Amino acid sequence: MGRLATVGADLRPHVVPVTYVVHGDELFIAVDQKPKSTTALRRLRNIAAHERVAVLVDEYDEDWTHLWWVRVDGVARVLDEELAAVELLVAKYPQYQADPPRGPVIAIRADGWSGWSYRGEGD
Repeated sequence: MGRLATVGADLRPHVVPVTYVVHGDELFIAVDQKPKSTTALRRLRNIAAHERVAVLVDEYDEDWTHLWWVRVDGVARVLDEELAAVELLVAKYPQYQADPPRGPVIAIRADGWSGWSYRGEGD
């Protein structure tokens, strides 16, 4: 699971958990059928207002020697239909096999990758 960070026309940050798949230098996030309060999702409105986004994926463990994180910065666009991306998501997440995402797909062209993992004392 990752977290998508966007900013709206009001310049307020908005962060939501997302499922994602990376293919080359692009990251794809689909809007699936899980219950949502509206189909006019704030993340989609925010991308229309400001295309710059970030996605953070991390691992927490009580044993801090297992900690790591990766952040992808990039430019997002919303696609009405991206079958190849949906197929990649279905391959990654077994939960999507019976009911693939039908909503729009967020495609993020990565222009920056950063990360950290525990490597020992003084890290």
